Amino acid sequence: QVQLVESGGGLVQAGGSLRLSCAASGLTFSRYNMGWFRQAPGKERDFVALISYSGVSTYYADSMKGRFTISRDNAKNTVYLQMNSLKPEDTAVYYCAASNRYRPGTNDYDYWGQGTQVTVSS
Repeated sequence: QVQLVESGGGLVQAGGSLRLSCAASGLTFSRYNMGWFRQAPGKERDFVALISYSGVSTYYADSMKGRFTISRDNAKNTVYLQMNSLKPEDTAVYYCAASNRYRPGTNDYDYWGQGTQVTVSS
């Protein structure tokens, strides 16, 4: 049974930082590309960042470039999202997901975590 468990969310002031983690089990983690997505209330789930199975390649949504950094530790079966210079509009539930494809679309992902809430106050 595949499980993706996010952690690290919380309440932070604008300009602050958070580091999200996603621990994977039940799959060969090093063979999966990993993505982060987010969903604000009443909105669709949006792509945030993507990292290849080896960690060599990364890809970001334009609004996250320079502020967010995705990384992974295949020895720990964990993917991370470092979020800096947070803005109130970054408030959302953040999800990690696993895919055999290196693509940013939500439909490309096979497994999803339950999400972790990030709230940025102004």
